[in-house]
Amino acid sequence: MFASTTYIARRAELCRRIGDGLILLPGNWEAPYNYPNNAYHFRQDGTFIYYFGLTLPQFVGLIDANTGEAMLFGDDVTVDDIIWMGPQPTVTELGAQVGVANTKPLKALADTIAAALAQGRQVHYLPPYRGQTTLLLCDLLGKTPAQLHNDKSVELMFAVAAMREVKSDEEIEAMERAFHIGYDMHTTAMKMCRQGVVEREIAGAIEGVALAQGGGISFTSIVSQHGETLHNHNYSGVLENGRLLLVDAGAESVDNYCSDHTRTYPVSGKFTDRQRDIYNIVLAAQQLSPQNMRAGAMYMEDVHRKALLTLAEGLKGVGLINGSAEDAVAAGAMFLFMPHGLSHGMGIDVHDCEAIGERSYDFSAIAERAAQEATCIHRATWRLRAGTVMSNEPGIYFIPALIDKSRSEGLYKGIVNYDKLDSYRDFGGIRIEDDVIVTESGGRVIGGSKKIPVTVAELEEFLSR
Repeated sequence: MFASTTYIARRAELCRRIGDGLILLPGNWEAPYNYPNNAYHFRQDGTFIYYFGLTLPQFVGLIDANTGEAMLFGDDVTVDDIIWMGPQPTVTELGAQVGVANTKPLKALADTIAAALAQGRQVHYLPPYRGQTTLLLCDLLGKTPAQLHNDKSVELMFAVAAMREVKSDEEIEAMERAFHIGYDMHTTAMKMCRQGVVEREIAGAIEGVALAQGGGISFTSIVSQHGETLHNHNYSGVLENGRLLLVDAGAESVDNYCSDHTRTYPVSGKFTDRQRDIYNIVLAAQQLSPQNMRAGAMYMEDVHRKALLTLAEGLKGVGLINGSAEDAVAAGAMFLFMPHGLSHGMGIDVHDCEAIGERSYDFSAIAERAAQEATCIHRATWRLRAGTVMSNEPGIYFIPALIDKSRSEGLYKGIVNYDKLDSYRDFGGIRIEDDVIVTESGGRVIGGSKKIPVTVAELEEFLSR
C-alpha cells in the first residue's frame, strides 16, 4: 500500500475526468474452492486497489464525481471472525489508511445507490468479470446481466485505463521489486533444468519463490517442453535432452504490482544448430522492439508489425518463408508462426486493464472513441504513452494442428514452405519476454543492468553451472 495521499490524488483526478455522477468500484469477494470456507487465494480487483488501496475482501468504494467525496462500504469483523482470523482493523481504521473518512456498513450501500438513482443521478461502473460482482451490481442497479453489460460506463472505462496505464515513479519501483522476484524464479528454474526432472517440480519451486519473496505468482506459471501450446499448464512432462523448456512466469510484489517474463532453453544445456537458429530469430525481434516502444508510437503498426517483419526475415533466412518479409506479413502468414500479440499492458494486473476492455467489449460500436482515447484496453488503436509498461514477447511456434489447418485451406501459398515446415512439427516453440517502460526516446527494460540470461551464450553459460 502506498501513502494515503496517492489514493486521494488518484480519486480526485478520476472525479475531474468523469465530472458528474457516482463512481461505483466494487472490490472482490472470496471465491470458494470447493466449499464456502475453503477459498481460492484471494486477489483484489486491480481498479479497487488503484483507487482504494485495500487488499481485503468484501469492500466497495463509491466516489461522488461532483463533490469528490469518497465512501468505503464494508463490515467490521465479529467475534466469530476473530476466532478464525485474529483481531482485524476496523473499517474506519482501514479507511483512514487510504484517506477515506466516510465509512459505512456494507448494508448501507443499497440505500445509498437507490437514493442516487431516485434523484436521476448516473452511476458509473466498469464491466464486471466475476459472477459475485455481477450479482451485486444487478441487485444494486436493478438490471439484468445483459442490461448490466450494455449500460456499463464507457467514460469510466477509458478514464480508468488512461490513468492506470501511465505509471508513477512509485509504481515503477514496485514493478522493479516484482522483477527481482521474477529474476529469482527464472534462475531457479534454470538451475533445476536437467534430464529426468518433472515439470511440476520446477513449477512448484518457482511459485514457492514468488510466495516467499512477495505476493505470490502474478499468473499461473507455464513450465513446459511443449512450448507450441501457448498456455500449457500441464506439468506432467519429464525433461528430456534434446528438447526445449519454456518457462513463462511472473511474480507480484507485496503491493500487488506484477512481473511477467519468459525464457526458453535446452534441457541438455546446449542448443542444437536448428534450435539456435530459431532462437536467434526470436531474440532479434525481442531486442529490436524496445527501440520502437516510444511515446506516440502506435502499437499495432510501429511495434507489433515491425516485430513480425523481423521474425519473417529470419524465417526467410532458414527457408521456411519464400519471398519478402513484407509480403509474408501482409498476407497474414505470420499468424501461423506467432498467433498472439507481441505485447500487453503491465501493472497492478499482469494483463493490465484487460478486465476493463480488449476481449470483454465490442469496440466496433465506439470505434472513433477508442481511436481517440487510444488506451491499452483496445490494442488495435493503442497509442503508447511515456510511463506505459508493456510486455515484449515475440515467439515462434510450430503447431501441427495449425500447420495442417492452414495447409488444407490453401493459406499462404507460395509464401510458406510447407514441405520444409513439416520437418519442424516436433520442434515445440520459443518465446522470449521481458517488461518494458515506454519513454520519449524508446523502451527501457525493467531490471536495468540486471537481466535474466537471454542470449544463447548467457543461457548456455548459466545452464552449465
